[in-house]
Amino acid sequence: MKIYIGCDHRGLELKKRLMFYLKANELDIEDIGLPNNDTDDYPDFAFLLGRLVSNNKGSLGILICGSGIGMSIAANKVKGVRCVRATSVDDAFTGKNHNGANVIAIGSDTTPDFDLVKEIIDTFINTKPASEERHLKRINAIINYEEENL
Repeated sequence: MKIYIGCDHRGLELKKRLMFYLKANELDIEDIGLPNNDTDDYPDFAFLLGRLVSNNKGSLGILICGSGIGMSIAANKVKGVRCVRATSVDDAFTGKNHNGANVIAIGSDTTPDFDLVKEIIDTFINTKPASEERHLKRINAIINYEEENL
C-alpha cells in the first residue's frame, strides 16, 4: 500500500521523523515533494496529496501542519478524500473504521508527543476499512453526494 505524506513549514520536523520511522518499518512512503518555506500554504499540500490519494485506489495519506485543522479542511475539498484530523488513537481508528477516512491530518503543535504520533499513525494504517453495514451506508451517502454535487 502506498502512503503519501506532506506538510507545511510547521510540520516539517515531524514529517522528517515520521518518514524515518515509517520507512524503518518497511512501508511504501512517498513524500509529495512540494518544497517547504516560511511562506508556504497548507492548502497546496493538502490538495496535491488529496489528488494523489484519490487517483491511487487503496492508498493513504498523512498531512501535517501546526494544528491539523487547516490540512483536514483543505483535503476534504478534494473529491474522493475523507480526511480525519486525529489527536488520539481513537480518532484514527474511528476515522478509518467508521468514517472511511483515507487521509489523516496531524498537528505538530497539538500532538507534540512523538510516541503518541507513532501510535496514531500506526493505528490509522493498520485499521481495517469500514465493514459494518451502518458505517458503509453513511460512507456511501457521502460518496453519492460527492458524485452528484462536485
